[in-house]
Amino acid sequence: MRMSTKSRFAVQAMIDLALRERSGPVALAQIATRQGVSLSYLEQLFSRLRRAGLVESTRGPGGGYTLGRRPVDISAADIVNAVEDDLPEGGDEAQRMQLTRDLWAELDQVMLRHLATVPLQQLADEQRARGVPVEATTPRRA
Repeated sequence: MRMSTKSRFAVQAMIDLALRERSGPVALAQIATRQGVSLSYLEQLFSRLRRAGLVESTRGPGGGYTLGRRPVDISAADIVNAVEDDLPEGGDEAQRMQLTRDLWAELDQVMLRHLATVPLQQLADEQRARGVPVEATTPRRA
């Protein structure tokens, strides 16, 4: 596993989705605008999240994304694991990483164990408690 900004953007977008999906599917373009991330980048991340079963997509007018499981059943580690690539197996990068591989592998395990204890529901609740505005959206026609 490799932690990157991909993980941060994916967790942010999933919190955004968890905060707003009660009104129905959330358009990725709306998440992109609120989070200041390009739509094409979010499409790539959500493709991975969908393959992992963390989100579901609805096509057509009124479509968008909803959570694939209850937010209490999705951990931050689930999100990170869905979007992160493994470390390269060969080449110069792999040789450089060989020197500290055990250290990074141990750090990854510690981090993932912690992230596995942090449910998406908790992250969304913390944002609500901080007063993050969650605008009431008008349900779109299906």
